[in-house]
Amino acid sequence: MNVSSQQPNEAALHAVDYWQVIKNRYGIILLTLLLVFMTAAVITYVMPKKYESEATIEVKPRSSGMSLGFGMDRSSGATMTAQFFGTEFEKIKSSNSLSKVVDNLELMNKWGVSKENAIRILKGIVNTQNIRGTDLISIRVRHTSKEDARDVTAEVAKAYKDYRSEIENKDSSKALYELNKAVRDQEDKVEERRKVLATIVRTKGIIYKGQDSFYGQSGVDEDQAARGALQTYNDLQTQKMQLESQINSLLKYNSEELLRYASGLELPENVIRTLYPQYLEATRVISDLKINGLGANHPRVLAAEENIRRMKQQLDEGVVNLRATLQVQLSMASDRLKNVEMMKNDTHEEAIKRGLDAQDYVDAKRDFETDQQLLQTMKLEQINKTITGKMPPDSIVVHEEPQISDSPVSPNVTLNLVLGAVVGLIFGVGIAFFLEYLDTSVKSLEDVERYLQVPVLAVIPKDVGVLHKQSGMSPDAEAYRILRTNIEFNRKNPEDNAITVVSGGAGEGKSTTLVNLAYICAQGGYTTLMIDADLRRPRLHTFFDINNSVGLTNYLTTELMLEDVILQTPVDNLYFMPSGILPADAAGILNSRRMSELIQDVKQRFDLVLVDSPPILGVSDASVLASEVDLTMIVVQHRKLPRNMLLRVKQAVENVGGNVIGVVLNNVDVRSDSQYQYYTSYYTYYAPAESQIGPPVGASSAPSKPQPAPRGNDSELY
Repeated sequence: MNVSSQQPNEAALHAVDYWQVIKNRYGIILLTLLLVFMTAAVITYVMPKKYESEATIEVKPRSSGMSLGFGMDRSSGATMTAQFFGTEFEKIKSSNSLSKVVDNLELMNKWGVSKENAIRILKGIVNTQNIRGTDLISIRVRHTSKEDARDVTAEVAKAYKDYRSEIENKDSSKALYELNKAVRDQEDKVEERRKVLATIVRTKGIIYKGQDSFYGQSGVDEDQAARGALQTYNDLQTQKMQLESQINSLLKYNSEELLRYASGLELPENVIRTLYPQYLEATRVISDLKINGLGANHPRVLAAEENIRRMKQQLDEGVVNLRATLQVQLSMASDRLKNVEMMKNDTHEEAIKRGLDAQDYVDAKRDFETDQQLLQTMKLEQINKTITGKMPPDSIVVHEEPQISDSPVSPNVTLNLVLGAVVGLIFGVGIAFFLEYLDTSVKSLEDVERYLQVPVLAVIPKDVGVLHKQSGMSPDAEAYRILRTNIEFNRKNPEDNAITVVSGGAGEGKSTTLVNLAYICAQGGYTTLMIDADLRRPRLHTFFDINNSVGLTNYLTTELMLEDVILQTPVDNLYFMPSGILPADAAGILNSRRMSELIQDVKQRFDLVLVDSPPILGVSDASVLASEVDLTMIVVQHRKLPRNMLLRVKQAVENVGGNVIGVVLNNVDVRSDSQYQYYTSYYTYYAPAESQIGPPVGASSAPSKPQPAPRGNDSELY
């Protein structure tokens, strides 16, 4: 199989390993999950409840210019940049705007804080958001008091509206001030142009021909100049009569008729032609407002009336100016008429001289008319800005007033508990993998064989009881049958039948393992002897309810016969030597010649001798026993002892000349460790039927002297 085909299998193996860690540490994961979840629940419970109120306002961008006509859209020229709403959000939460809220609601006294702290609190609880796809802004306020939340929301919207109105009014007033100043300057300039023009007319006494010069672009001769002067004289005579007629008409009409008549005069300086239609339009607008139900004191009605008053004043001034203009033109026409009359008798040289003098008049008149037209435009703009400034601003409209909320929005119990559960689960899994990383205990068969360089003889499941007290068909016995078989195959010499069972620490199950192994071997036909050599904390006698007052120590320290200390158990072929009275120097007794002779003697009498010992890392007794017997079997509890401690166990045996036959991996939780499930598949295969389950075998006292038993066959028993 190539490397590429092995990669999916390795990935699957890693996934199984991760799942295995979760299964093994599920207790830690559940505990962490529960603690974090309960912490989130407690925090949620003690958190103050907060209520939220919301106001929805429409914000229109400020106008960058004004239309020159009445009835115009006030938002004409308005611009909205990409940063518009972000700028408005900052204005809403600005100190200038929020300080109005603090003052209007008297929050310093209500909350018992300074103004700066009150503004800081408001900035923290006021949230603004643009409603997607609209020009609406949502203002939300969260507070522990539902009334305060509603009041602050309403006041923030009002303060923002007032603050923006102040800015707009200030800018408009400044612009209107500059415009008024420019109008006054332009009026002075027009007046100067008028004076210059009048001076030229009086001093030069000129007559011009054409639009820009007296004689135009054609050449001049005496006959042509005379004919031109005569034609000009006739034209001026007609113009003078028209001006006199117009002046008389202006004097005889009343106010409205005078305005209508003046608006029909086609004069270059007649501003009434422009203002009078606008005056009529303004009159129609105020009539429409009253028809629509607006009262006389309504701001828009008042503003329109003010507009009409100003326009009427402008019209009256225009009539006066028109009369003055007509008088000037009449005077100018009379003077020109006199000049033309004089020109009829002038020589050719005089005609040319008067033409040159008339050019000054043409230039002065052009400047006067240009400045006059600019002045009229500026006055129209002045009227528009004045009217707009008096109308109430509508750049901010409140569409939804804040209401009192009956249910709190914070804390969000469901969200907090879900987040607590998720965070607890993540922390739990993290802690589980961290503990797994720190855990150096034996976790698998490969760990044992890799670090100890000895085979694993058997895997004993968790919670296996004492077999001789159970039914003979118990599936727990199969693990010990496997152990018995592996011992047969792994011992090099068939005569090596004395085996001591050791462990690194207490509570790893070596005594139970020894008793069950002895029971299985006895069932297989082996005459088996169990020696309780754990002279620190003997336990083997408790499995058979036998008194251990007489046993190994009595044999080693007295002249008792071997038959006096070996007892037969209720199980066929199974014999037992209790520990006897516990001595003061256990290691010294075990490390004696009589102990060596005992081992040699029982090896000849029994097919299998199993010696129980104390923990090898705690006392030296186990090392002494390992040096006396043929083989040493190490019992390792799954996921308990660190790997370096297991190495010390093996080294302790080998340092005294012992021979380690293998390791028994005990107390394995096959339900969580799936890698061991194939070791325990016999549980279902060998599960007995209910009719086959018999009563447990009871324990009874063995005879003081064992019956001689034939040695079992040295070959493996199945």
